[in-house]
Amino acid sequence: MKTYRIMDVPSDGSAITMEGDGTLRVPDNPVIPFIEGDGTGPDIWKASRSVFDAAVQKAYGKGRNIRWMEVFAGEKSFNRFGEWLPEDTLEAFRDFLVGIKGPLTTPIGGGFRSLNVSLRQILDLYVCLRPVKYIKGVPSPVRRPELVDMVIFRENSEDIYAGIEWVAQSPEAQKVIRFLQEEMDVKQIRFPETTAIGVKPVSLEGSERLIEAAIRYGLKHGRKSVTFAHKGNVMKYTEGAFARWGYQLAARKFRDETVSERETWIISNKDQNPGISVEENARTIDPGYDMMSPAQQEKIRREVEEALKLMPTHGNGRWKDKLLLKDVIADIVFQQTITRAHEFDIIATLNLNGDYLSDALAAQVGGMGIAPGANINYLTGHAIFEATHGTAPKYANLDKVNPSSVILSGIMMFEYMGWKEAADLIMKGVETAIADRIVTYDFARLMKAKGMEKVQEVKCSQFGKAIVERM
Repeated sequence: MKTYRIMDVPSDGSAITMEGDGTLRVPDNPVIPFIEGDGTGPDIWKASRSVFDAAVQKAYGKGRNIRWMEVFAGEKSFNRFGEWLPEDTLEAFRDFLVGIKGPLTTPIGGGFRSLNVSLRQILDLYVCLRPVKYIKGVPSPVRRPELVDMVIFRENSEDIYAGIEWVAQSPEAQKVIRFLQEEMDVKQIRFPETTAIGVKPVSLEGSERLIEAAIRYGLKHGRKSVTFAHKGNVMKYTEGAFARWGYQLAARKFRDETVSERETWIISNKDQNPGISVEENARTIDPGYDMMSPAQQEKIRREVEEALKLMPTHGNGRWKDKLLLKDVIADIVFQQTITRAHEFDIIATLNLNGDYLSDALAAQVGGMGIAPGANINYLTGHAIFEATHGTAPKYANLDKVNPSSVILSGIMMFEYMGWKEAADLIMKGVETAIADRIVTYDFARLMKAKGMEKVQEVKCSQFGKAIVERM
């Protein structure tokens, strides 16, 4: 077993590996690196670990056991080793594939990037996976939170989170601005002398691997649709390309299993009226057809003709059993995921959109304290499951905060490992504890404000025990 400079590997554990066909090989005694986190992290991790160990023991007896291995990042790491993100920590996540972490402090001062972003970038964890589903009994600010059952696939390595930017009035910014103005004939920089500059990279490869992961997830889990959320009406060559590449990928790799929304209109028209002409079909799917130029009309007709080639596999209503692909402009998606939550299933989107959207959706189901997350590279098998909230240092060491974000992320981790029995036990415990109104202060306060009776406010550790008792 490999040795590290600042931490020890459990001698009786084995590494998770990935087979050549892309499947994980999980031993019965896997070594799982963990970062307990800063601020409230130690309290949350202690409660969560007790839940994880109890679920594994109850599900598998002595047949399986997690070998936990503490690795270091954030404030605890800096205080002990003088490093915010030691190389040993990165190596451990590389070597053991699957890990879990609590919330981390971002170092104060210029020049420091978020540690969470650094982990994702360095390890190329290109999918930020954020399932958002309502648990009955959780206080919510919306009228129908039970309609929320979505999975966000947020691209994790590109967009503005690539961190390519220059300070306003710096020589570097001025150099880039001169290049844009003089070499690229850019006219839109209104105040060039005082403008900071950032670059938004969006690649074909980066977009396709994220979207492919979303489609494969949808097919594997029996989901109904994948929505590409983008701002392509303004950023046509970055965000617009993301959605366009998504449709092209699906048509190339998943033709028999998927159908686009516009294809459903064309096929449905043909199902209902077998004699409908290509031009009549084109007018139906695009009401502005008669006002288009001949070239534009020809483009729509070609689209109809291509869709009609799917009739042998998608016609006669068979398209209804396919994974539906559609796209929505990013600003509208915030409105529609509230007013039409039932219409959304999987949402694939770029980095910044996904950051906003996953947090906004979490608010509908109870807040960040109950929002799980994972950062995954499906090609290599590497995955880090994490709390999605901050460190809340004012509550540190008070045994007070809600540990659900890490606990639900642990459910995701066990499902990823194929240990579904343990995952199901934890979910049963969480749902039953909340249904019994045994909750931490954040939920207790909101439940009481809604007039709920017999609410029992408990500490972080007591909530963990309540989950275990209800497995």
